[in-house]
Amino acid sequence: MVIKKPKIVVIGAGMAGLTAANKLYTASTASKDLFELCVVEGGTRIGGRINTSEFGGDRIEMGATWIHGIEGSPLHKIAQEINSLHSCQPWECMDENSDENNTTITIAEGGFQLHPSIVEPVTKLFKNLIDYCQGKKDTATASNGELESSSYYNIAAKAACAASKGGGGGSGKNLSVGSFLRRGLDAYLGSVKEQEEVKGYGKWSRKLLEEAVFAMHENTERTYTSACDLMSLDYATESEYKVFPGEEITIAKGYLSIIESLASVLPQGTVQLGKKVTKIEWQPQKGDSDDERNIMENGCCSRPVKLHFYDGSVMYADHVIVTVSLGVLKAAISDDDSGMFFSPPLPPSKAEAISRLGFGVVNKLFMQLSPTTTLQHEQQQHFPFLQMVFHSPQSEMRHKNIPWWMRRTTTLFPIYNNSNVLLSWFVGEEALALESLKDEEILNGVSTTFSSFLSHYKCQNDSSSHNLCNGNGNSDERSHTNEVKFSKILKSKWGTDPLFLGSYSYVAVGSSGEDLDTMAEPLPKDSITFQASPLQILFAGEATHRTHYSTTHGAYFSGLREANRLLQHYHCVGIYNN
Repeated sequence: MVIKKPKIVVIGAGMAGLTAANKLYTASTASKDLFELCVVEGGTRIGGRINTSEFGGDRIEMGATWIHGIEGSPLHKIAQEINSLHSCQPWECMDENSDENNTTITIAEGGFQLHPSIVEPVTKLFKNLIDYCQGKKDTATASNGELESSSYYNIAAKAACAASKGGGGGSGKNLSVGSFLRRGLDAYLGSVKEQEEVKGYGKWSRKLLEEAVFAMHENTERTYTSACDLMSLDYATESEYKVFPGEEITIAKGYLSIIESLASVLPQGTVQLGKKVTKIEWQPQKGDSDDERNIMENGCCSRPVKLHFYDGSVMYADHVIVTVSLGVLKAAISDDDSGMFFSPPLPPSKAEAISRLGFGVVNKLFMQLSPTTTLQHEQQQHFPFLQMVFHSPQSEMRHKNIPWWMRRTTTLFPIYNNSNVLLSWFVGEEALALESLKDEEILNGVSTTFSSFLSHYKCQNDSSSHNLCNGNGNSDERSHTNEVKFSKILKSKWGTDPLFLGSYSYVAVGSSGEDLDTMAEPLPKDSITFQASPLQILFAGEATHRTHYSTTHGAYFSGLREANRLLQHYHCVGIYNN
């Protein structure tokens, strides 16, 4: 009998899949072609949830955008090595970059530009609470000076922290981030009752403005986490999430340049596009499979895993690394047989972890400004970085023509200075609604919304703007009317794309970090008894990393982990490095 090289099939040509393939191929080459390697991708492109594209003459990212922290990030190192961090072409900017140019404005529904004295205290409160959620601050280790401070945000953080530990009628078990934040807001509002009421903001009161600014920050946090509702985001696990230090940056030559670099070492034909897997057959025990599993492939020994593809073809493998999204795995364990599924089904522990973890939808909406749009602003040369403060969807004071799906987006900003391409983010139900709407409906909705907010945007920092920025504009100062129009739009559709069914994972209430570990466990597990062929199915992807889930570098780490698992396995059985 001819003994063939072990065949490894990687499902998915995204960050995790191509990282694994890159590692396996380079290690195999160094060890005299140890493996037969293949990457199968259901779509027509490589990259997965990384998709660098073009719109309005500008390069854009439809999916992953940032390197989250440059100190210690393997992706930053790769980007440096391939010279992708600098380009003569303009590029999409980080949100924070707008502050450097002093162009950020916060406007409340009705066209009222908010004074920093209203926005900044709530912003500091929110940031402080998030720091507690993420374990950056702790009342047990904070200095006495901080704990004894009468500062509103320290008072709020202590109150929320007490609630998270079961104090004040709260419960630390199954506490959500949303509940924690709301306790902090309540504590803050209770500590500032004597503040002077604001004037000149129409029907907005100070309390309503502060609550709405807080909600604006909550909605921004939803885009970071992908949670449709922060009430579903687990509080206890937030502190396990790790970030790299240093600034967060975009990649001048596009995120896809990293993907292309990883794929460039693979021989032609290794990556096969348009190969959508519909069924994965594996053998949990030796000797309990049907005759079909013992088919000899090309006259050689049988392989334990059989992949079925949408086009009717099949492929046999010794090991399969599954890098599909958590959304696809959720569909695989459901009763819906239209996507990929496992035969026999995944073990209960794996299926339950998949079910408990959260997987949200985050979409981007790119909009090209119409040439007829002009903002009457005496000092502002470019479109501002706009933060929007909405009335609640139930408020009678809300603008009736602003569509519901706009009310939880928070920002509108040019992707870089001087660009006529603007960007807004949508999460959860409104992100899914965006996918189903026609372009004309979206154009009408966003134009109505942004025109309403910027209708009286005349000035910002000059002396004549003082009253307006405090909401006390008179008819002369508000005489200019701005109408924002867009010529075309481009939206991402991660929620309904059958190859993804969402954007990225989060730890939901009722789940835990242990579920992320369970996601990473191979099938069958390594066993010295070898009751079944070991490591038939391995799992990689951002949703399988305990501390870096939801990130591209988390996907990268997971791909390395599974490649090294196989390399170590063959080293242990006397093949690798022999």
